[in-house]
Amino acid sequence: MGRVSQAQAQENRKRVVETASRLFREQGTSVSVADLMKAAGLTHGGFYKQFDSKEALIDEAVKHAFDEMAQWRTDALEENEGRREEAQQTLIDAYLSPRHRDNASTGCPTAALAADMARDTGDRDAHRAYSEGVEDFAAWLATDDEDGITRLCTMLGAVVLARAVKDSPLSDEILTIARSALSPAR
Repeated sequence: MGRVSQAQAQENRKRVVETASRLFREQGTSVSVADLMKAAGLTHGGFYKQFDSKEALIDEAVKHAFDEMAQWRTDALEENEGRREEAQQTLIDAYLSPRHRDNASTGCPTAALAADMARDTGDRDAHRAYSEGVEDFAAWLATDDEDGITRLCTMLGAVVLARAVKDSPLSDEILTIARSALSPAR
């Protein structure tokens, strides 16, 4: 088989980063390179043509996941015609939903990658991207009356706990109570 074009190589790299971003959120960063490349539909040998190491891929995949999260915020603002508090509530309701709980692979990297980031002691771009992503998300959630960090911690804790007990009625109850706690009196 011949060499791939530069455009195809870029497309392959993009596919690997997107696949890794999904798999890392779903299964954690311990996913093997072989499994990751298989999921991307590429050969294991091609990995090192694209990335210096798995850690380099983790760095890019974490940044990609937070870029997707930023797009969620932009979409919520557009959906609510720029009304920030309504956009925040739209995002909170979606975040604290069974759909988000049940789809970690396309969900928020803050909740999905917290344990991996806490265990990894390296000083890498993934940690910087994660920290910046958390800060940006918390700042976006802040209102004149409410602290964004408190809101984010409530959301994150609820999703992590709801995922941990997903086969129990307690899971839905956790999401409902957290959503209620973060919703204005209606």
